[in-house]
Amino acid sequence: MRGYPCRQGSRKGHPVQNKLLVVDDDPELSALLSDYLGQQGYAVVHAGDGDAMQAALAREPFDLVILDVMLPGADGLTLCRDLRARSRLPVLMLTARGDELDRIIGLEMGADDYLPKPFNPRELLARIKSILRRTQETAGDAAAPRALVFAGWTLDLSARHLAGADGVVTPLSAGEFRLLQAFAEHPRRVLSRDQLMEALAGRDADPLDRTIDVMVSRLRRRLNDDAREPTLIKTIRSEGYVLTADVERRA
Repeated sequence: MRGYPCRQGSRKGHPVQNKLLVVDDDPELSALLSDYLGQQGYAVVHAGDGDAMQAALAREPFDLVILDVMLPGADGLTLCRDLRARSRLPVLMLTARGDELDRIIGLEMGADDYLPKPFNPRELLARIKSILRRTQETAGDAAAPRALVFAGWTLDLSARHLAGADGVVTPLSAGEFRLLQAFAEHPRRVLSRDQLMEALAGRDADPLDRTIDVMVSRLRRRLNDDAREPTLIKTIRSEGYVLTADVERRA
């Protein structure tokens, strides 16, 4: 098991606000992230593999996990899936540049966002702030509905699953759930790829990134929406996608 000592720090007059767990087997990158994020007011703990990650999570609470896909032993995608099965702790995945499949699978496994390597530390900081802001806003919204009902389907926002009119539950990945929630919260409104990526990962879409198109295709299959002639989630050429059903919000 590989792990790296915790480097905690903050700029003078800039108190530590959140604790981050960085899971990466590159000691040089880990040290750079520790120094940079420490200067931004974050407390940083490092783990070099899945075993060290699990030990750190059992030892103390964290506000966010920065998780590399390529790790010795269990890979980051497996670790993300296992973590999401028991916790809603936010996860930011680090992926190889251009590896679109890893990014899509990461979102489906429950990652809140992904960042391709190599990356600008300022971009990483922006992603961290966006995830934490969304997480805190969601946790504090006590007036939010508990279910969204449309076209015979019920999206349970508490249990985070989809149920048909017969009560049979259709499992959704974390990414599919966030995407369907965005559609159901804005029915009969065209949502651009940027808006959907904002809902999915808290940022705009890259023009060459097909993540949204792939995720919409998979979501249509969950909803039994004909991929060749969809009627529930329609494609609006050059604009985006739209959920065509009316939605009832239930408390």
